[in-house]
Amino acid sequence: VTGPSGLHAILDVVIEGQKTVHPSVLAHLQRDPIRGTVSHIDLREVRLDQPIQASVVIHLIGEPVGVKDSGGVLAHVTRELHVEALPMEIPEHIDADVSALEIGDALRLESLPLIEGVRVLDDLHETVIATVSAPRVEIEPEVEVEEGEEAEGEEAPEDGAAPDADASAEQASDEE
Repeated sequence: VTGPSGLHAILDVVIEGQKTVHPSVLAHLQRDPIRGTVSHIDLREVRLDQPIQASVVIHLIGEPVGVKDSGGVLAHVTRELHVEALPMEIPEHIDADVSALEIGDALRLESLPLIEGVRVLDDLHETVIATVSAPRVEIEPEVEVEEGEEAEGEEAPEDGAAPDADASAEQASDEE
């Protein structure tokens, strides 16, 4: 069920006591939340000569130019597509090449090559697959200097005088 064909594998189901083979696809999979093991599956019988609807995972291929050269951040916006095709024609996954994306670019579904026999149900013009954005720049807050302390990079006065009168008074009282 979780092999190379993923959730779109055609399973030949034979019911006990019958000789008829029922081609089926996985409709729903439940996993144990603690162990991660499969606890329940629902199968849906399909006809191999009629199209079905399925979700197909999108794999991003390549490293965007905007990430490699400019330090941009790649965001995988849409992770799966809804498609319709004959059960044997549903792809395991769809590859999306993002290597040409610069900072500020978006890869839309309409830019992906069409797969023969597969009809995409998502909006071709509106569906964004991936984007590359500029990295966030953190501005370091200026450190406020308390009275009597020198700011980093500043030096005490050369004549040895205290920076202000309050500090001189404190120094004198400490010496007594």
